[in-house]
Amino acid sequence: MLRDFKPALMIFIALTLLTGVAYPALVTGLAQLLFPAQANGSLIGKDGKIVGSAFVGQPFSDPKYFWGRPSATAPMPYNGGASGGSNQGPLNPALDDAVESRIAALKESDPAQTAAIPVDLVTASGSGLDPHISPAAAHWQAPRVARLRGIPETRLALLIDAHSTGRQFGFLGEPRVNVLTLNLALDAAGQ
Repeated sequence: MLRDFKPALMIFIALTLLTGVAYPALVTGLAQLLFPAQANGSLIGKDGKIVGSAFVGQPFSDPKYFWGRPSATAPMPYNGGASGGSNQGPLNPALDDAVESRIAALKESDPAQTAAIPVDLVTASGSGLDPHISPAAAHWQAPRVARLRGIPETRLALLIDAHSTGRQFGFLGEPRVNVLTLNLALDAAGQ
């Protein structure tokens, strides 16, 4: 038995070094060399300070900012360590209650807005961390943001369009707007 133990131990050590040290070091090194921004979390800065990531939503509650999709993470919103959906199906009364309260909050934030509320403003994404909203959701919020910031809606519409991203490769996914970069652009414009 001892004779069989030594080769098994040597294979274990070799595979540990190969798959646990060499391979991760190689992949990390290549990622840092070829894609440094993405490898470091696609961080977004403002005034030399990191304010978020392009791939993780941020909580915005001030009505002069665009709001993102609701977060399904608990106990705090957009918690990357708690990524995951609510797992509430369409027949779950808790989901109905959450959507109804979100609709009420959106209507309260802008009573003059009578257009239909885009679904992505009242439902969380599968990860609960989605940093994007649809262009329709951004344009739906534009009257509130324009009124509170004192800028013309047409100027705000141009800003939304400038920060909209189309489908990847022309057919994957849906058009989207990164809420953090849009709000940073609003602040940078001095509005």
